[in-house]
Amino acid sequence: MSVIGAGLERRLGPIDAAAIVISNVIGGGIFFVPVIVAGMVPHATGMIGVWIAGGALAFFGAMAYAELAALRPQAGGEYVYLREAFGPMAAFLTGWTSFVAGFSGAIAASALALADYVGRFVPAAGSGAPIVRVPGLVISPRAIVALTAIAVLTIVHVRGLGPGRLLQNTLAALKASAIAVFVAIGLTLGHGSSAHFAAAGTLAPVSVLLALVPVMFSYSGWNAAAYVAEEVRDPARNVPLALGVGTIVVVVLYVVLNVLYVYAMPVRELAAVPGSRLMDTVAERLFGFVAGNVLALFTIVSLAASISAMVIAGPRVYFAMARDGLFVPSAGRVHPRFHTPAAAIVAQGVWSGVLVLSATLSELVSYTGFAIVLFSAVAVLALFVLRRREPDAPRPFRALGYPWAPAIFVGASAIIVVNEIWRNGPTAAAGLSVIAAGVPAYFLVRRRARRA
Repeated sequence: MSVIGAGLERRLGPIDAAAIVISNVIGGGIFFVPVIVAGMVPHATGMIGVWIAGGALAFFGAMAYAELAALRPQAGGEYVYLREAFGPMAAFLTGWTSFVAGFSGAIAASALALADYVGRFVPAAGSGAPIVRVPGLVISPRAIVALTAIAVLTIVHVRGLGPGRLLQNTLAALKASAIAVFVAIGLTLGHGSSAHFAAAGTLAPVSVLLALVPVMFSYSGWNAAAYVAEEVRDPARNVPLALGVGTIVVVVLYVVLNVLYVYAMPVRELAAVPGSRLMDTVAERLFGFVAGNVLALFTIVSLAASISAMVIAGPRVYFAMARDGLFVPSAGRVHPRFHTPAAAIVAQGVWSGVLVLSATLSELVSYTGFAIVLFSAVAVLALFVLRRREPDAPRPFRALGYPWAPAIFVGASAIIVVNEIWRNGPTAAAGLSVIAAGVPAYFLVRRRARRA
């Protein structure tokens, strides 16, 4: 077992890193976004084709990250790639956004959703009735359940990759297996119809392009293995393998789930289903009853796996920032016993907890949602910069389909970002303001680091 100079241990194998990818991607999106896509593309083959196209884009991005991770096998993911290609300010802004809302906000939102599903079994647990109210913060039973979930997973991952890896792999396996079993039983024993795939529908190229926006958001997280590259054994081989395998598994699961949705009901009816009731409605159509409690348990496991993966990935960004003097210094230290960036993990957990209690969580997450696509596109663009700047650097892995595949990913991401700004101008402007607030923060942190 090798130990990096800073104290991080290379204990993760390709399966461990792929499990992080699978858990990070498969969240709540696949259980409501298909309704949106069906409304935009009311054509069975076209709808499924959009999910395949989105999966191809995610794979293109994953392969670009694979080359970057093999070239710079360090903790932090795109923070490292942006720093190397575009300088420390660009890198800081992606880390700033990740901490303020990207990872922390997603963890808080997922934890609150988990509390809602726990409330199905223990009604008091999902209650939003205030127990204590202070300016800007509300403590409720629902918030307490969410905070407990964050605290438990934070403690597990602070205590090392041993217990954290076991928990993450178990949750990822349960999540993927549950989807596979649900699809298999639904297609073989369910009361659906293959005639739904031949039903008449319209297929407009513009609608297909617009539908890629929510689909790509559903696929976000395919880059998760890159954040832990410094803790993966033989990263030149295993990080690309984890990114590729993890992304392919997710694409397959997403596509077969959408096939099952169409098998259960025609696309036009699918488009009319309330997003929060998609799985219940599909189960009712296939089996003649609402398997609500079973699906609720699956959703709890799915959300817990997503939170766990983000608790692993996010702190590696702040750890890398702190080593560069761009975050709280303690976040750059490794726990002497557990060999984890413990302070960075705790910092993210604390801020996620604040967001759980904050009345502005939903706004903050929506403000910065498109930043995930923006910064991943800039990171893939860094591949072109480093290829040009360091043509003779040893590259244990080279991105498949270069230069066309990564160029297509960057172009599609640019369309998504521009479309978001055009369609949701005020929200996008607020998101850009959150990112822009990182500029003065960067100079402040940099000045303090120089003084220190």
